[in-house]
Amino acid sequence: MLNVPTLWTVFVVNFLALGVIWAYVTRSYPKFAAARFWMASSFVGAAGAMTALVRLFVASPLPLLLGAGGVIAASCLAAMGIQRFYDRPVSWRLMIATGCLSLTGVVVFMVGFDHMQLRMLSYTFGQALPLVLALCLLLSPEGRVSPGARLSGIVILSILAILLARTVGNLLGHDLSARAGGQAHAVMVLGLLFLSMTLNFGFLLMAMDSLRNEVADLALLDDLTGVANRRHLLQRLTEECVRSQRSGEPFSLLVIDLDGFKTINDTHGHAAGDACLKHFTLMAQTRLRPGDMLARTGGDEFCIVLPSSSLREAAAIARRVLDVCRQDAATCTGGDIPIAISIGVAQWDRDIGQFPDRLIAHADHALYAAKKNGKNDFAVYDPAPPLSPAPIGPGEPARHFA
Repeated sequence: MLNVPTLWTVFVVNFLALGVIWAYVTRSYPKFAAARFWMASSFVGAAGAMTALVRLFVASPLPLLLGAGGVIAASCLAAMGIQRFYDRPVSWRLMIATGCLSLTGVVVFMVGFDHMQLRMLSYTFGQALPLVLALCLLLSPEGRVSPGARLSGIVILSILAILLARTVGNLLGHDLSARAGGQAHAVMVLGLLFLSMTLNFGFLLMAMDSLRNEVADLALLDDLTGVANRRHLLQRLTEECVRSQRSGEPFSLLVIDLDGFKTINDTHGHAAGDACLKHFTLMAQTRLRPGDMLARTGGDEFCIVLPSSSLREAAAIARRVLDVCRQDAATCTGGDIPIAISIGVAQWDRDIGQFPDRLIAHADHALYAAKKNGKNDFAVYDPAPPLSPAPIGPGEPARHFA
């Protein structure tokens, strides 16, 4: 025989333990905002269950009402944590309105006039609505990619199924409320206890997925500038080479070097050099298109991947990046440090195939030519230049060399 008070005691102990785990996660990862809501959900749910147990020793409906309020609030906080996990605005007003409306119904149909079916319907509404709203996020295409989200979605569906079964049973005249007790109620409490614990494990899996993805993203970013690093660049170039070899559509690469960067470090210090790298990154990004990728490959060297771009289009973007640096240098006054760059431009062709190193070598070859021509300029790699090169733009001829 299942003992309901014992089950609620197990509920309290387990949710206190889950609350402690979420508190540790919150302290260890303060930027992971969802953990704060899930921690609050665990503690509030434990407090609600603990308060509901007091009804065994106090002949008053107040502990039962407070316990119902705690369980409803725990459900709302769990749903808000899911919203925060997916960077959705947390709907405080909706959750508060749901909780207040549900609890008001419980009070009216318990204290005003005793109507078990309507009381339990109000209580179930407060528990179920937040979970239904959260389920929409978990079952969305964004949510289904995470194993933890899939597990949480399945668990919430199971919880809703038990709540629905309890509602139907009440409407058919079977008192499945906590006030009545009974084995049917105990079985439902046991099921909800198990599913609530499993739901928190789903949340933990979601947290692990998120933190793992964050670490993976950091492994592909440059620490100083926040743009892609060399590893990310090589991955992207390999993908573009495979895509171009399959479709025949070219793409281009810019290799950029800051002129005189060693002098900046030696004269103004490494902090000033780092500031120049960050400033150049911001300037270059203003001249790129959606889908273009800027990467820092080391020191003062950068690359820009230009998907679906011909050599002429890449040269135009190189000129735009060069112009913004020239304009910025022209406005430097006082202690400002002007930034000058040299750019090498190269386009993928079938001889390069699936070997991005060859494309990088071509762009490097063009970069050396730009530096040889006096720096603060760009050059285009073309192994077979035409006899009469067409101009890249007004007033600026294309630069070709074998």
